Amino acid sequence: MSAKVISGKEVSARIKQELALEVELLKTKYDIIPGLAVILVGENPASQVYVRNKEKGCELVGIYSEKHILPADVAQDKLLSLIEQLNNDDKIHGILVQLPLPEHIDETKVLEAISTDKDVDGFHPYNVGQLMVGAAKFVPCTPQGIMVLLKESGMDLVGKQAVIIGRSNIVGKPVALLLLQEHATVTICHSRTKPLSEQTLKADVLIAAIGRPKFVTADMVKPGAVVIDVGVNRLPDGKLCGDVDYAAVAEIASAITPVPGGVGPMTIAMLLSNTVKSAKLYNNIVD
Repeated sequence: MSAKVISGKEVSARIKQELALEVELLKTKYDIIPGLAVILVGENPASQVYVRNKEKGCELVGIYSEKHILPADVAQDKLLSLIEQLNNDDKIHGILVQLPLPEHIDETKVLEAISTDKDVDGFHPYNVGQLMVGAAKFVPCTPQGIMVLLKESGMDLVGKQAVIIGRSNIVGKPVALLLLQEHATVTICHSRTKPLSEQTLKADVLIAAIGRPKFVTADMVKPGAVVIDVGVNRLPDGKLCGDVDYAAVAEIASAITPVPGGVGPMTIAMLLSNTVKSAKLYNNIVD
């Protein structure tokens, strides 16, 4: 079996084209330009790459973007003051604070400071609670992108066994809730799940989000499963790989996402989509 490649690069390009048309309509019909502000604290190289990609995405679809770079030793009060300033800025519809933050900053307080109406990352506790009850205004971007890719695979999730490796607040937990909303049966695995392969071999859908290169091997995958690889790891030779041993698992799975070019581009596309959605909600525009 040779798995179908689910290209997040191709799907995200299509979504961006649609968003560009939507943004152009907002400009011409309502004189509205969606705006996104990104805050980067420190000089984390991976975070800098993500922020650049977000800037490029905004430019591509016509979204106004601001980048605020703060030193790694910035006082927490100064960061919170900037967020409050952006909360009150009418040209900004989405605020994103790039994680992780330096240890001296309380991440929870920072996320709580972002207006729930501009929380396009979907990390504010209020929006997390709304996701829990199936009424989220903004769904976290990576889980939302995963769900789009699963639909792209053609799989009907109703009644399927979905197994997630990783229980983070950013990916594992929210994607579990989204899968439940699609009537899948969901198992969340983590470092203390023993034996892990006993769970993964049951999965019709297997999502790997643990940050360990090539951790998921072919003998852990049920033949015909759809495999979504969220991991992005850099090998000693400088090449990127996911949490899944792609070459081996592609011979077992029915569909699989590559790294790079899988989930990563979808995260950016969903951020742009949430920003456009926020601009429409802010201006009471109903499709």
